[in-house]
Amino acid sequence: MQRITLSERPYWRETAKEVGFTFADMHGEPYWDETSAYRFTLRQIETDIEDPSTDLHAMCRDAVAEIVASQDMMDRLGIPAQHRDLIADSWRRNEPEIYGRLDLAYDGKGPAKLLEYNADTPTSLYESAAFQWQWLEDQLAAGVLPRGADQFNGIHEALVERFRALFDRDTDIHFTAVANNPEDYATVEAMAWAAREAGMGAHYCDLDKLGVTKKGQFVDAEDRVIGTLFKLYPWEDLLRDDYARHIGGSGCLFLEPAWKALVSNKGILAVLWQMFPGHPNLLPAFFADDVADALVAGGRPAPAVAAAFDKVADQFKRGHVVKPIFSREGAGVSIVENGDVTEASANTDYNDHPRIVQAYAPLPDFDGFRPVVGAWIVGDACVGMGLREDRSRITQDLSRFKPHFIADQEGMP
Repeated sequence: MQRITLSERPYWRETAKEVGFTFADMHGEPYWDETSAYRFTLRQIETDIEDPSTDLHAMCRDAVAEIVASQDMMDRLGIPAQHRDLIADSWRRNEPEIYGRLDLAYDGKGPAKLLEYNADTPTSLYESAAFQWQWLEDQLAAGVLPRGADQFNGIHEALVERFRALFDRDTDIHFTAVANNPEDYATVEAMAWAAREAGMGAHYCDLDKLGVTKKGQFVDAEDRVIGTLFKLYPWEDLLRDDYARHIGGSGCLFLEPAWKALVSNKGILAVLWQMFPGHPNLLPAFFADDVADALVAGGRPAPAVAAAFDKVADQFKRGHVVKPIFSREGAGVSIVENGDVTEASANTDYNDHPRIVQAYAPLPDFDGFRPVVGAWIVGDACVGMGLREDRSRITQDLSRFKPHFIADQEGMP
């Protein structure tokens, strides 16, 4: 794994405008950054990222089966009591999932470590699936990348096949997101593009224009009844919205399904460690309330986790990360080393939520930049990846997106 300085395509910003990539620069700073790229070997991709990510997704499904059977676990994950049956029924009916993004710490050597799983509303889909593939093709044609270079990127094709596998041709699917958010719209449009290619009808409607009929059906701005809805709106917010009371009787299939509220919840990190202690791709994690006293000199963890925590206590004392069970783009995250907070997000929007603590896995440092690997899951398999980097140790909303390529030889021509 290398970070290699490269020549930018001289026309890439014009290309971005032509294809609607309007947020390639945000707030006066580049979001898409192709002044350098990350090189991986095929072995690193297949052995260290692709296969473990597929396994991690399967482990998360195993965890969901445990959680839906436990009111205590539902409570710890902050699921409102009135909607727990909705989530459990969604799982028992095997409502289909489309996609998710595992965020991994990986340095090219040791096992990739799961930092969190955005399994409900992951963005950066367009950049990962389309724009970085165009970058690869352009840079190969220009001779900037070595002949035979490839990219781990079958995301769009996998999405097309996923829609074909789940829905009959000409099925109408509605897509929605918060209005006037270019990044969210790009994600929704990338998904709708795959649905259209699969032969589906794709209709977009701003989230605030959706309505409910007297019969309890969801409708779009043109009063068309919605049978299937892809919503880029997190379940933790939706379940606290008044509209949530209509979901169960609406006859509408939601994408992602309600059970994904458990997978995108950072509480699942503690559940995974409880179920799969010592797994090489997991970091030790616990609900903060269970180990708060143990992180103070002389304190002890809750009896239920004492044996598990004692095995990793020294690791936690050296460094751990505190995360709200609900948060986005690093909000509310803090890094604690040897008892002191050494870095913290300035965004406090999620600070009122319960927290988990996770052993600290330092991101690799490439000339002062720290990348996170976003491994994309479509259906039940890892099919591609995108990287974001920052000088901060906490990946944030304006962290830069970096393209990648696969080439087994070291260096560049």
